[in-house]
Amino acid sequence: MNYFIGVDVGTTSTKAVLYDEHARVLDHFNESYSLYRDSSGMAEQDPEAILNAVEKVIHDAGAKIDFVNDKLLAVSFSSANQSVILLDQHFRPLSRVITWADTRAQAVANHLKRSPEGQQLYIKTGTPIHPMSPLTKIMWLNQAQPEKVANTAYFGDIKSYLFYQFFGSFKVDVSIASCTGMMNINTMSWDEQALALTKVKESQLPAIVNGTTQVSGLTDKAQEKMGIPSDTPFVYGAFDGALSNLGVGAIRKDTVAITIGTSAGVRVVTNHPVIDPQQRLFCYAVDNDLWVVGGPLNNGGDVYQWAVEHLVDANAVKNENVDPYTLANHVIEGVPAGAHGLIFHPFLGGERAPLWNANARGSFFGLSQLHTRADMLRSVMEGICMNIATVFQAVRDLVGEPASVTATGGFARAEVWRQMLADVLNCPVNIPNSFESGCLGAITMAMKSLGIVNSLNVVQNFVGDISSYQPQESAVHVYQQYLPLFQQVEGLLTPAYSTIAELQQESTH
Repeated sequence: MNYFIGVDVGTTSTKAVLYDEHARVLDHFNESYSLYRDSSGMAEQDPEAILNAVEKVIHDAGAKIDFVNDKLLAVSFSSANQSVILLDQHFRPLSRVITWADTRAQAVANHLKRSPEGQQLYIKTGTPIHPMSPLTKIMWLNQAQPEKVANTAYFGDIKSYLFYQFFGSFKVDVSIASCTGMMNINTMSWDEQALALTKVKESQLPAIVNGTTQVSGLTDKAQEKMGIPSDTPFVYGAFDGALSNLGVGAIRKDTVAITIGTSAGVRVVTNHPVIDPQQRLFCYAVDNDLWVVGGPLNNGGDVYQWAVEHLVDANAVKNENVDPYTLANHVIEGVPAGAHGLIFHPFLGGERAPLWNANARGSFFGLSQLHTRADMLRSVMEGICMNIATVFQAVRDLVGEPASVTATGGFARAEVWRQMLADVLNCPVNIPNSFESGCLGAITMAMKSLGIVNSLNVVQNFVGDISSYQPQESAVHVYQQYLPLFQQVEGLLTPAYSTIAELQQESTH
């Protein structure tokens, strides 16, 4: 038998999925690690912990293969985007991995966004000016940590770092590169204006390669840790959002893919770059001939987790003998659409699309003495969905009306959330029964890399069974009244976000 391993390097864990040659799932593997945060907006990972986790899940997946009689055709990668890691001349880390979630470059981003250069860079790179982009992170590092930058020989990301550890080759796929705010999407090369702003030389950045590029010849150390043949091809793949679209078969512009995991994303694939005149959406590469247009949201399942932890009665969980999420979902089902006139803005971690404002904060609007914890729980879930709907509308404005929405992520395990999303969007929502879409997208790129398939469209044969949810007219009517109010209040509160963020920061010192 022939096998593939798809690897998804995420914010708090790395997953691997073992597939057969027909893209059927055989087994799953997972290794967790810490995300280090503080009140300054720092969000960092330990690169050694990630390296160990990646090697461990590949080892565990490979242990299921009989290498005497069977063959591992390829290992292919999905990873989070917009990470930065400073490396010395020997490619050893001088910093932890500064993740996509890090917002310390807020002031730098605000200044750049207001300048003519910010507009020029967005048009050329397709990356909204925001503190999470590597462009503004490196500009901030030049100001905040000049001595460390002076000692930096190379600027990498988590995937280029991993591949260097495995093969001694410093390269990055075009998909990850396109998310940096430093790659020109017209020339597919590092942009001179971005290099000048960051004071980075092109020779300090990884070489940009196609996502289907493969490399083999594992170092002795990496081969020993993984326990797989050293000549196994490793395929670069793409960033996780692009591969999530691919992995659910959403690779046409009439199919929008929505992911709700820890964070969330709304994306659609096109065959050419599309730039949003209002700078609400990104335009990143899937590979050289496909582009993904959409918006990332900071606030998804992590906000719901916060609500469950603080609003679900611990005694009720004990009495019912169920986990708190199951109980919360059951409680929410008993509350009508609109949560008795309560609206929640889910900006607990700042927000990217559509606000691109790291100072954004969460709020309940309409709270009265009549509201219960059940109402608040439902309004939190509805608020996450309404925020997604605002980005969904921006995508529709730019690319056109979709025929359907395909949704994935941990939220999809909850029936109440699936139906709510269809109702809030007023659009049919399809849920694939296979959840690890990023890994499936990654191995589909590996199949193309190996010449097994000619087109990534073949992924539609691998997606498998789906569950479909139609919008319910009564709930749609409610949400179409509440959604404009959600957006109106968001607009009214936006000028106050920076003030409350400053006061919160002062209160922690």
